[in-house]
Amino acid sequence: MSGHSRWSTIKRTKGAADAKRGKIWTKLIKEITVAARMGGGDMGGNARLRKAVADARSENMPSDNITKAVKRGTGELEGVNYEDITYEGTGPGGTLFIVEVLTDNRNRTVAEVRKIFEKGGGVMGSSNTATWAFDRKGHVRLLKKAATEEQLFDVALGAGAEDLADEGDEWLVTTPPAEVDVVRSALEAAKIPVKSSRLAWVAKNTVTVSGRDADLAIKLAETLDDHDDTQNSFSNFDLSEEDAARLADA
Repeated sequence: MSGHSRWSTIKRTKGAADAKRGKIWTKLIKEITVAARMGGGDMGGNARLRKAVADARSENMPSDNITKAVKRGTGELEGVNYEDITYEGTGPGGTLFIVEVLTDNRNRTVAEVRKIFEKGGGVMGSSNTATWAFDRKGHVRLLKKAATEEQLFDVALGAGAEDLADEGDEWLVTTPPAEVDVVRSALEAAKIPVKSSRLAWVAKNTVTVSGRDADLAIKLAETLDDHDDTQNSFSNFDLSEEDAARLADA
């Protein structure tokens, strides 16, 4: 069983504020709309939509919001056409970043993301600037109280999961990309509630940053996360013990 990074713990704690502001719902509505547009409104035959709707329900999104998002995607209701784009770049101290966005204006978004990198001490690059240093994996998150370690080993690993990490107040189950939906379904069939699931970019090796580089890398990561079009962002940096303690107390 794996451990967890210092930065991921701080990031998840800070992310709780986003949920309170409703930003999580906005991201999920976009994802549902795009999933329905790309694969149709039948969840039985659209794994991406099924996952997005399950995540929305986990976040207590009203059924009416979900239904409208699906109908906008299928064209039954008028809506915005979003485009799926991935940006890559470098940051302070040799760090690497991957940003997944859904946008209705590619030119606006690319200009804004490029400016965020530049202001954050980094540079937005071309394809494979960062992805070479990451593996594509499935991530399934559960609250710690949802299951014991033994239950998760039995159900999740039995369904094809690769790893289980203790992240303090949550469990993180890692799967091969093609198995994330299978593992989630197995957990739910075992009456183990899932908080969220997604495809993620997982760094093959982390870069530890400290001092000013740590502050700059965190600021860049947070600014990328806060952009209205960002769905997910990933980086390969972690914090030294001293900086993690300093930032956790801030």
